[in-house]
Amino acid sequence: MELPELTVLSQQMTKELVGRRVVEVEVANPKCLNMPLNEFRNGLVGRAVESVKNRGKWLLINLGAGTSSSSVFDLLLFNPGMGADVIRFGPDEGLQEKHHIKIGFDDRSGFTVRVWWFCYLHLVSSSKLKEHRFVGHLGKSPLDEEFTLPYFRALLEKRKGRIKNFLVDQKNVAGIGNVYIQDILFNSKLHPTRRISTMNAKEIEALYHSMRSVLQESIAMGGLAYERNFFGDKGGFGADQFKIAYKLGRSCPICQTPIEKIKTGATSSFICPKCQKQP
Repeated sequence: MELPELTVLSQQMTKELVGRRVVEVEVANPKCLNMPLNEFRNGLVGRAVESVKNRGKWLLINLGAGTSSSSVFDLLLFNPGMGADVIRFGPDEGLQEKHHIKIGFDDRSGFTVRVWWFCYLHLVSSSKLKEHRFVGHLGKSPLDEEFTLPYFRALLEKRKGRIKNFLVDQKNVAGIGNVYIQDILFNSKLHPTRRISTMNAKEIEALYHSMRSVLQESIAMGGLAYERNFFGDKGGFGADQFKIAYKLGRSCPICQTPIEKIKTGATSSFICPKCQKQP
């Protein structure tokens, strides 16, 4: 799950959860928590959801005042790791057959989380969010109001690394992963290993607009076609929308050159060797 999927999820959760009060908490594997399970449960039960937002690949659920000694923790953070199904259930509806987390509300609605591999579920104080080892160090998301073209230019200034590595590092830019980066770079005619210091002003501008357009298109279509939203429905952004991502051997939509798959550090990248020339 990347920025589009978490954005869609946060929007849907906002509509469904704001005003609901937590009455039940189940966590199958407490290793995903930042405190003992009993302390986590005591800090969450009795709290009402005030808002739900996302920052990059993280959900931030603001909680109203509680009566327990743990009420200092007013922010629930969730990161799906490699992926997760976060699915709502109504008062008279069944749950996901397999799930690892369940949070129930006072109207007998709630949601479950089926984690694909691992996740993080942390209860923190919003006043100390900057000290959180993950969220506290996140960069801005490409769709944030503050993420302007001048901001992006300044962010890249004096950087010497490779552009793909820079963009998927959540400390630099929050929300982009190995799925969307493929077409973002292709639209900009940039090779994944291109050194940032060699990029000119037009290339930086093209990359900026490519990031925003790819992410906005996916959000408008409900996210990726193999990811489920809060209601269990899959998104609409899939193979027909990808230009070169995961299309090994297919023709480039611009020059018809066969798409290649190359290793870029710990990950792989799909490129058109003609449109995205090796630096």
